[in-house]
Amino acid sequence: MNVFFGLIPDTAASAIWAMVVASLLPWVVSIVAKASGGFKFRDNAHPRDFFQHATGVAARANAAQQNSYETLPIFLAAVITAMLFFVPQSIINVLAWLYVLIRIGFCVAYITNLAMFRSILWALSMACSLMLFYLAIRVSV
Repeated sequence: MNVFFGLIPDTAASAIWAMVVASLLPWVVSIVAKASGGFKFRDNAHPRDFFQHATGVAARANAAQQNSYETLPIFLAAVITAMLFFVPQSIINVLAWLYVLIRIGFCVAYITNLAMFRSILWALSMACSLMLFYLAIRVSV
């Protein structure tokens, strides 16, 4: 059975693809940060120095990148834990892709300086990961 009108297959591969996309998201946002900040090839020698002096969109995109790296391990561990404890795959897939979509929205909100909306999206993305852990706990009892 496919979830959401066939958009999200109910196979484990779907959750794995969500993990891949979530893992690549910080890299995509780093490209936005570098492009918007005027990053040059010579800046690659000390990219952290470059971002210490970044402002505006470049600084916010860099912060979105850093936050994406900070929440990624929790998400990856949550998906793997849910799979190991046999939470229904269709539920894992929905929460995994929901996390990815919310994180994309989070990055856009961060870059466009929508602070309150960004915070709400951060909380919702964390709720997806925490729900996966909760479901794994419920299944294991």
